[in-house]
Amino acid sequence: MPVACVEFARAARDYPIVFAGNSADSVVPAALLGLRSGQNLMVDAEGRWAEGSYIPAFLRRYPFVLAERDAEGSDFTVCLDAAFEGLRDGGEEGTALFDEQGNDSALLTNAMEFLQEYQVHLTRTRSLASALVTHDLLVSKQVNVQTAAGETFSLDGFFVVDEQKLRELKGKALQDLARSGDLGWIYAHLLSLGNVELLSRVLDKQSAPVAKH
Repeated sequence: MPVACVEFARAARDYPIVFAGNSADSVVPAALLGLRSGQNLMVDAEGRWAEGSYIPAFLRRYPFVLAERDAEGSDFTVCLDAAFEGLRDGGEEGTALFDEQGNDSALLTNAMEFLQEYQVHLTRTRSLASALVTHDLLVSKQVNVQTAAGETFSLDGFFVVDEQKLRELKGKALQDLARSGDLGWIYAHLLSLGNVELLSRVLDKQSAPVAKH
């Protein structure tokens, strides 16, 4: 699930943060929620998110989203997923999007403020990704997983920061990363990679047969 750089510190406690994409110059930071395609180990059978785990803003903004109205990305429209199960029509009980005068309700106003702030963070996140490409710090990565049951499989299609190249950075390049705040986010990303083992343990727990009494 995509994450903005401002979320790295919190998300890194629970998930591996990787840079997803087919090539280094088109990556998007993402929290790894599972070890197989389409898998989310953080959600139980009833659809409940794991207690205490960080929920990325990409999901928290739902069912609202900003859509760009121009090629420059300077004008946006607030959109709402009409298929959202929590959306009600007419006089059914719920929280209104507009008041009786047709003005935005507090719910909609808060949603718009959240979306606008999120958009700012996305722009900053793209700057981080560009810096990593400029300094040639990204390297393709594959994770090999072996479950407690002995099953083995590989996960690829993402990039991570090359620690050796990062250590070799000197002078202005290193100063620029430090001054912009990118260096802190890079280290949060590197520390988060240890959470692959955490996901593996969750997978083992969910795959374990239920004991019969």
